[in-house]
Amino acid sequence: MIELVLLAGVAMVVLAVVTLAVSLLRVLLWVVLLPLRLILGVLLFPLLLVKAIVGGVLFAVLAPVMILAFVVAAVAFVAAVAVPLLPLLFVAFLIWLVMRGSSSTTAIAR
Repeated sequence: MIELVLLAGVAMVVLAVVTLAVSLLRVLLWVVLLPLRLILGVLLFPLLLVKAIVGGVLFAVLAPVMILAFVVAAVAFVAAVAVPLLPLLFVAFLIWLVMRGSSSTTAIAR
């Protein structure tokens, strides 16, 4: 039993040493690559602005077209669903017409 506790302790020490080594490597790489990141950030900032402007213009141009396309698609979908139901609606209308014409009683309004 004491061997398992000792093995767990050794595993914890190894984990702590590996974690410390990886953290030191990460800090070292961050410090070494910081000037490169700053230079690339300064050089690529104008491209980011151009991308934002082009995206905004494309959105302003294409948004009305896309809205119109969605409206047309919705109308086509409703028509595709409603057209097969027209015979049933016609039969229901005929039944309603016959039932309405044959009724001789009137409702008394209070």
